[in-house]
Amino acid sequence: MNTIAAVGQFCATSIIHSNRLACRNLILQAARLGAKMIFLPEASDFISFTKQETLQLTTSIEKSEFVLSLKEAAQQANIWVSVGVHELVSSTNNKIYNSHLVIDNRGELITVYRKIHLFNVDIENGPRLMESDSTMEGQELGHPILTPIGKLGLQTCYDVRFPEASIALRKRGAEILAFPSAFTIKTGMAHWETLLRARAIETQTYVIAAAQIGQHNEKRASYGHAMIVDPWGKVLAECPENTQPSIAIANIDLDYMKKIRAEMPVMTHRRTDLYPSIE
Repeated sequence: MNTIAAVGQFCATSIIHSNRLACRNLILQAARLGAKMIFLPEASDFISFTKQETLQLTTSIEKSEFVLSLKEAAQQANIWVSVGVHELVSSTNNKIYNSHLVIDNRGELITVYRKIHLFNVDIENGPRLMESDSTMEGQELGHPILTPIGKLGLQTCYDVRFPEASIALRKRGAEILAFPSAFTIKTGMAHWETLLRARAIETQTYVIAAAQIGQHNEKRASYGHAMIVDPWGKVLAECPENTQPSIAIANIDLDYMKKIRAEMPVMTHRRTDLYPSIE
């Protein structure tokens, strides 16, 4: 099986309409290039300036005009879409979910993954970035879903730092792992590519990581470098460093993946008599 996947990046702001147009254009562009599925960043619907603005802009998935627009674009372009959005927990709760959606080529919502690891940093006399101030952590890792490019396991951004989740998804059948992200510039420069390649190598899966890029507002900027990594750890495609909306494409070759797994069967070599089994 050999199919084309596309990974995208752009600079979201608090103006949802502009973000929606950028995502729709990337979807249509990916379809024109022959991709069967496109992967869009974390928080593609908006990146706000304050917690209060986040709560004001967030709706349920069912009521989201942003999600509705992407469903229409997916159906129009006959392409599957992975995208990160904000999701309202309830009308009486001042918290949201950081959610990863998959929409099929009929415009139907196939699944929702809610980010399980939240980025909380509060250093005395240093930076404070507490995702849990506004966001509830998800309670389920879930199972891979069947897509036109293979069996896809869903995570989001900071989840990439916890290899146990990726290994669990591999054990559950994942052939591709997706990490829609909005890495900071500092952590991106230090860790982004290394983490993505490590997850690909240790799980022997394709890793597809869409990314936010550029200056979203006065307080926040993202690293970019959206990429697709193969099961050997090779970067197959990477978006450019400029902040204009862009995509990169690569072939997803599951026969190649199976060859790597057969020649280096690491999952059968795990010493679960000496350390806990990950299921």
